[in-house]
Amino acid sequence: HMYDELYIEVPPHMVNYINRIIEGYEYLGVLTTINAKRATCVVHTTKDTKEIAIAVLKSLTEIPIAILKNKEDAK
Repeated sequence: HMYDELYIEVPPHMVNYINRIIEGYEYLGVLTTINAKRATCVVHTTKDTKEIAIAVLKSLTEIPIAILKNKEDAK
């Protein structure tokens, strides 16, 4: 498996909730916070699971989740 990263920005109070959602899907990815003030995070995924992770995050329509282009945008 080739590893990949998905960078996101979420409301700070929702980080734990989103982490639990991602953990609930086995093998989907592991979430790490990059900037706690902005609540930017990286989801460590694989090439195979990145699109699924994006779909899962987009399905959480009640939470404003920004998919960021790259690591620079997440600092």
